[in-house]
Amino acid sequence: MAGPSTSPSPATTITDLNEDSITHCAAYLSLRDVCTLAMTSTALKRLAYSDSIWQRFFTEHWHQQLPGNYSSGSSGARELYLARRTALQQFKFIDPFLLDLYSHPKPFSHLLLHQNHIFFSQGSLAEMINLDGYQTGATTDYGHMLSDHKARITCMRLFSLNEMPLFRSETQGEQNVLITSSCDHSIRLWWKGSCLRCLRGHNGPVLSLSNKLLGEDNSKVLASGGEDGTVRLWSLSSSGKRGQRALKATLYGHEKPVRVWDTATSSSVRSSCCVGMTSVPGAPVNMKCHESLLYVGAGASVTAIDLRTMQKVITAAVHQPKLYSFDVFPSKSLICTGGVGRAMLWDIRRNQEPLKPEPIAELDGQCGPVTLLHMDPYKIATGGPDDAYVNVWETDTGVQTNSLLCCKTGEDGSRSGCDAMAVDGCRIATASLCGGSGVLRFRDFNNATSPITKLENEPPSKFWDSLSDGNSDD
Repeated sequence: MAGPSTSPSPATTITDLNEDSITHCAAYLSLRDVCTLAMTSTALKRLAYSDSIWQRFFTEHWHQQLPGNYSSGSSGARELYLARRTALQQFKFIDPFLLDLYSHPKPFSHLLLHQNHIFFSQGSLAEMINLDGYQTGATTDYGHMLSDHKARITCMRLFSLNEMPLFRSETQGEQNVLITSSCDHSIRLWWKGSCLRCLRGHNGPVLSLSNKLLGEDNSKVLASGGEDGTVRLWSLSSSGKRGQRALKATLYGHEKPVRVWDTATSSSVRSSCCVGMTSVPGAPVNMKCHESLLYVGAGASVTAIDLRTMQKVITAAVHQPKLYSFDVFPSKSLICTGGVGRAMLWDIRRNQEPLKPEPIAELDGQCGPVTLLHMDPYKIATGGPDDAYVNVWETDTGVQTNSLLCCKTGEDGSRSGCDAMAVDGCRIATASLCGGSGVLRFRDFNNATSPITKLENEPPSKFWDSLSDGNSDD
């Protein structure tokens, strides 16, 4: 006869441990893991925010102790960590690591900054510089000249090797492939300083490349647009040094500025690959896609188009008399536009109904057109060919945080403008033609320690707080 049944003992969970034990264990977690832990429950969130954990992050990240006026339990180590991280992201310091690199006395066309590599182009030449190798004094392998193009390079893109099935390997890790297009009618794929593939098919200069690969897994394709009025899709898994059989589709009929194509349709269908089209006022200067909305900057405005209907949803920004650049940060519903002498910040949510959109901030003080514009959650950076400075602003408030000189002042007191700019987190690279040489100026704010007290080149900024639902008394 079976004995009396016993109820199973309740399962033990992490919250059954005492707080000191959990905090001790959390001290071995990464920053990402601690943030994930904080989202699991109220009790674990309190432990994940403990000072002992964030003191360690502060010391490990910046190799320094918390500020001398810090007292445990007052403002909190986590708040100090986040405040310093935000200040670094917004370039609010005067002592970043600074490195000047010199190149050919030619104007710069494109500039990319990724991890510890800088990629840039001048005319038909492209170059890759390994910053680690340069700083350690390596005599070889810190720079590669890419000289196979026979005419001006028109576009540069960087893709992870993990996205490209032809080159995928477990040993390649975080390495990247550089892709360039040129007026010599070709597209080239570069890796470790060598041309891996040359793609030909356009009947004229290749003007643009997609900033993302299209498709899934082994069927990913690269899209290119040319002066011949076609969009061509290239397979990145085909073999052959010259890319034979790489051209998978040619999309014709680009009568209107904006067309949407189904890249999964067979190339034999040709014009029927087009699933929608619309017009915008003028030639587009940039396009940004977020979910079902396409933001197109053309003429003096930024227009949002619903890709499901190809109908204009709103005019999100109007920058008279002409728009030179724009960027979008959808999660904050913000658009920044560049015009002559200033940039403007727009809240998409506040421009749903009015016929004439109104900016929430005017970022004044730029000389000439703002052709270079970067926006991320922390900052906006603006520059142009007529201004020797790149100005930096807080994304949320429009307050200027820094003004960065792109090159040294010449013997006659002259300063050149900024040809190109690339921003990556706490780092920024600018390219200018100064005197008799091309100058790449790289700044890294990660370990900066001296906050800015007064800007060297400080223009006024106009910012308007959010309006209440009701009308004002004026």
